Amino acid sequence: MDSASAALIGMGIAAAGFAGSGIGIGYIFGKMIESVARQPQAEAKIGKYMWIGFALVEAIALYGLVIAFIIMGLRK
Repeated sequence: MDSASAALIGMGIAAAGFAGSGIGIGYIFGKMIESVARQPQAEAKIGKYMWIGFALVEAIALYGLVIAFIIMGLRK
């Protein structure tokens, strides 16, 4: 396998982090809706932690994107 093929495979693996992030974000917001449906008065407190969790999960997707771009730049 040449280095160009390996780079393309590496970019695909780095971009696969988007699937995990999508699942994580869906899980976070689904649980938020479920929690607010059970206890509407706790929405402000739960919402704060939801956004922190969302930011952490979204950071994983951004790291994968940066790695894919780095590999794309090294391919030349």
